[in-house]
Amino acid sequence: MTVAPSQPRRDPPRFPAHPEETSPPLRGAARPDPPTRGTERRHWPNAPSLRRSAPSHGRLDCRERRLRRDGAGHGGPEAAGNHLHAAGHICVLKDAFMYESPTEIANLISTDKFDAAMAIHLYKGGRLLQGSRIPFGIIFGGTDVNEDIKCEEKHRIMGAVLGEARFAVAFTMKMKELAAAEWPDAKKKIYVQTQGIKTTPSETFDWYRFLQNAEISTDTGGLHMFLLICGLRRVKDPLYLVDVFSDWHRKDPSVHLGIIGPAVDPFFTSEVKEKVKRAPGVHLLQEVPQDDLHAAMKRCFAVVNSSISEGMSAAILEAMDLDIPVLARNIPGNAAIVKHKETGLLFSNPQEFVVLSQSLMNDPIMEREIVTRAKDYVKKHHSWEGERTAYQNLVLRLQ
Repeated sequence: MTVAPSQPRRDPPRFPAHPEETSPPLRGAARPDPPTRGTERRHWPNAPSLRRSAPSHGRLDCRERRLRRDGAGHGGPEAAGNHLHAAGHICVLKDAFMYESPTEIANLISTDKFDAAMAIHLYKGGRLLQGSRIPFGIIFGGTDVNEDIKCEEKHRIMGAVLGEARFAVAFTMKMKELAAAEWPDAKKKIYVQTQGIKTTPSETFDWYRFLQNAEISTDTGGLHMFLLICGLRRVKDPLYLVDVFSDWHRKDPSVHLGIIGPAVDPFFTSEVKEKVKRAPGVHLLQEVPQDDLHAAMKRCFAVVNSSISEGMSAAILEAMDLDIPVLARNIPGNAAIVKHKETGLLFSNPQEFVVLSQSLMNDPIMEREIVTRAKDYVKKHHSWEGERTAYQNLVLRLQ
């Protein structure tokens, strides 16, 4: 095992614990100097595959089911890869959906001579590392702890994977508590690290062409564009608001709902397309690069989340960082980062969504106060730099 920093120093950095974190902080050697820029190559769309930058650094395989997370921005495996690359490690991202068994992953590890691995999602990614000969860590996805634990077979597999893992990362204290309640022996190896947020809106984004491509009239006075960012799969429930929003649009043509994200589930995507075709005021938008999506978010009236289950929605946090109001379904993962009428608005049914949206449209002072508090919250609790330090220290546990 050769994943190790090349320049240790006398005072090791501490793992930056979440304000509610109770696990002991990680200790270890300091981060090495970042590798020379220009060593990056592309292995998969939107996913960095990084070459060796120093002989002493190891080869690390980070994987999850989908390389593009449910939204856009600097989250998920891309973030982990970016952080570890900056520490001088080789980081290759693989799509776990392409593999069916631990044997295939074992062959990949042997052929490519990986030294360690990180899996995102305890079941979807972690099951492929069960029995692995190399050390690995886990990053909880959300549906693993919230949904998959309800299935006896998945519960058994996830418990075995967690038992083998060197560490596991939960985005919230609540997520850690849920996992620890199911697998008490693993409690001490579960660390809480919130997602770090970094938004990079494009300065050349053409908002009017974006609207024209969605067949939204640019002549509409006082357009109120709501943007729902998610991967098209059932757990994200993008159809939850379609009927009530379309009814609202018939009464108020200025309101539009755009749904944007990767077609994760092809069959469900077809269902979404058919539904949206029959829903005036609702639009299935073409995917755009993350910088353009951030720019589009800045031009929208609000960002919406209607998921059945969430770990921690990066799209919500990105909207907060971009000074855009958030309306989110009232589920534990969303309520952990959105405080109702303080940093956003939480709705429990489609009708309440419309009522809250209208109140936001009619009260610019409330809107301004919410986005100001939300921006402050993200700065304080979702530092990109803090997340980077955390993962660079975590990987030391894979030596």
